[in-house]
Amino acid sequence: MKLVSGENGIEEEEGMSSHFPCKNPLSSSSSPDKEQSQVEVELKLLEALEIYPLVKLCGIHRHFVLFGLTEYLQRSFSRQFSPSEVLQLLDRFYNLEMLQPDDEEIEILNRDTDFCLPQSFFVKEEP
Repeated sequence: MKLVSGENGIEEEEGMSSHFPCKNPLSSSSSPDKEQSQVEVELKLLEALEIYPLVKLCGIHRHFVLFGLTEYLQRSFSRQFSPSEVLQLLDRFYNLEMLQPDDEEIEILNRDTDFCLPQSFFVKEEP
């Protein structure tokens, strides 16, 4: 990691700007058209998050939300998006590691229990 002196004397990591907090900045060698299309993809992804909330990306709804986000982008741009591409886009804005379940949650989700109705269900009330 190389630090360089940025605007206003603020040290910045080379290739990063304090003005743009996203993790993976666009390279300076990319064309304006590519930058514009990247911005459009990011905006559509943020629009899709209104329909498919990021909170539901953890837990049992994870695959459904990821599928919905992928489908939304595919329909918006008439091209294929893989789930890994969608996760990479999300990772630019959010810390997806925080959405990973911890060991306690995994244990609860993997626990097998037999379903049974409560006894009050079987007791009939007499009028």
